[in-house]
Amino acid sequence: MDAELGALAPDDNLEDRVRLSPYLGDPNPLLVVVSGPSAVGKDSVIKRMKELNYPFHFVVTATTRPPREGERHGEDYFFLSEEEFLSLIERNELLEHALVYGQHKGIPKDQIRRALASGKDVMMRLDVQGASTVHSLLPDAVLIFLIAGSEEELIGRLCRRGTETSACLARRVATVRQEMECIPEFDYVVVNRDGELDCAVEKIAAIITAEKCRTRQRVIRL
Repeated sequence: MDAELGALAPDDNLEDRVRLSPYLGDPNPLLVVVSGPSAVGKDSVIKRMKELNYPFHFVVTATTRPPREGERHGEDYFFLSEEEFLSLIERNELLEHALVYGQHKGIPKDQIRRALASGKDVMMRLDVQGASTVHSLLPDAVLIFLIAGSEEELIGRLCRRGTETSACLARRVATVRQEMECIPEFDYVVVNRDGELDCAVEKIAAIITAEKCRTRQRVIRL
């Protein structure tokens, strides 16, 4: 190993050596962002990966929106009042935050720091705006863009929610079309077709496996 490291140029820094050498222990922990438009199945993918016991720390997002049926505080989201959320912003305790459809969403920093320090990979679900913000702050995050099988399939999912007025549905579809233009900013795209959730999960797992085999390891610093 010393001989290999010695082959690097004298002015190469330690980070370059850690990234390039395959003999320095386990791969660096990853920060994986699963993103995409509304109704592509971000929550479903995360839930299924939890059920299959994938060895990640799943970040719980804080939000001011009310819980949907079956959602639990501290597991699906931290459901906060607007006052509680604004307090986190004031104390700089959020990695990123945004106002989406009139509701606040944000990522608490502390749970990410603790998970990475333990050597665990971290996975989070974010809307497209949030993913862009995280990428600007942490360029080595792995960004995965989740899409439905087609626009018609996605509209069908929105309609089945039963929570969208015609005007709201039209606004969401317009937003989806805008967000789809952001795909080139992401590292990977995964299609989550109706009835094929496990296939989407397997593709995400394969991406993470491939990332662990990179000759140049990603480095996450908060």
